[in-house]
Amino acid sequence: MKPKENYRQLNIFEWFKQAQDLIGQQTAPANGSLDIDSELRAAVSADIKSCPLSHYQIAARMSELVGMEITESMLYSWTAESKEKHRFPCQFLPAFIIATVQRRTFDVLSKRSGLFALPGPEALRAEIQRFDEEIREKKEEKQKRMIFLKRLEGMRK
Repeated sequence: MKPKENYRQLNIFEWFKQAQDLIGQQTAPANGSLDIDSELRAAVSADIKSCPLSHYQIAARMSELVGMEITESMLYSWTAESKEKHRFPCQFLPAFIIATVQRRTFDVLSKRSGLFALPGPEALRAEIQRFDEEIREKKEEKQKRMIFLKRLEGMRK
């Protein structure tokens, strides 16, 4: 996730509404506006820095997941601005996300493509939790009003 980028909990229907709005507003991008090399390198770097694993451990985990060798040196090359010819291969993105447990890199790709992605079950769990809290709050408000109503009715007698 982004570094606490004020992710207010949207319910699933609000997410869909935002996605539809984005699609409706989409216009052809300006020439050159989708050169996201620096932005992508920064996201990969931020995801690595936010991960408690070392570069070596991330590379090892990714290697296990994709079934081919990914080295610590490759990770450094994908984030270095000076390594213009070394790009982060998108076929490694799922392994990178799983290894780092971060999603900035994915967010850069999806948002710049005009896409919206929902995090999986945790988003629904958070939404269910929010509903439970709202129900509890409404019950408390109802109980207060019932007590107040009984007092008012008792005063009239």
